[in-house]
Amino acid sequence: MSNKYKRDFLWETLTWKEIEERLKLVDTAILPCGAIEQHGPHLPVDVDYFDAVYMAEKVAERCAEPKPFVLPPIPFGVSYHHSAFKGTLSVSNNALAAFVYDIGMSLAHNGIKKIVILNGHGDNKPTLSFAAQMINRDAKIFVCVDTGESSDVDLYGLIDTPNDIHAGEIETSTTLAVRPELVNMDLAVDETLDLNNEYLDFTSERGVNWYVHTQRISESGVMGNAKKATAEKGKKMWDISIEKMVEFVESIKNTPLEKLYQNRY
Repeated sequence: MSNKYKRDFLWETLTWKEIEERLKLVDTAILPCGAIEQHGPHLPVDVDYFDAVYMAEKVAERCAEPKPFVLPPIPFGVSYHHSAFKGTLSVSNNALAAFVYDIGMSLAHNGIKKIVILNGHGDNKPTLSFAAQMINRDAKIFVCVDTGESSDVDLYGLIDTPNDIHAGEIETSTTLAVRPELVNMDLAVDETLDLNNEYLDFTSERGVNWYVHTQRISESGVMGNAKKATAEKGKKMWDISIEKMVEFVESIKNTPLEKLYQNRY
């Protein structure tokens, strides 16, 4: 087909007959979830949304046939903690969880047996994990949430900044690698967090989950050091992230549901 937007793994570009035929070959779908929120004075507000969509499509492209479906992305996330900064659009935990639950149940009705929720925004994680549990409970299919777990350990080895969790060295580098025209490095700042508590450090192996309104710990909205970002680092980060996610998705796609459940389902 000549339409450049039509790819056989993009759910929304296919006809119902084409989806019906592909469902005979593949039972795995990737659901990108992001956020529209402030990313400091130097990055656009769509970073988490763009990154989730970009990642999902690159992963599907590199997967072997039959490729997993990539679903229409969810742009909005749980971003109340950034609400002091203009441009942030936030939905409630209940609204996002209910929406994802309904999508998951509808996918199960279509015949999807494995859903990989590819989450581009860390603070969506508790809500998406709750939705995943409810889909698993009610539809009895495999559902998981990846918020970078498949590659974060590798990415943090490429940077020097502790607690680099938002609009800092990592996200500025990955944006420079694929959308440099949207990055204003003249406005990049260093707001490295020094929390002086290994249990509160966001990237500590002993860190606990805790939540804070961003303006209480960052004047600019950046949590990290954006000044250390480079496109070269960003390219390496994308290569690693995509490679690890492809490995993970392939392992899920190629494992029968009963094996994922260790024959106990």
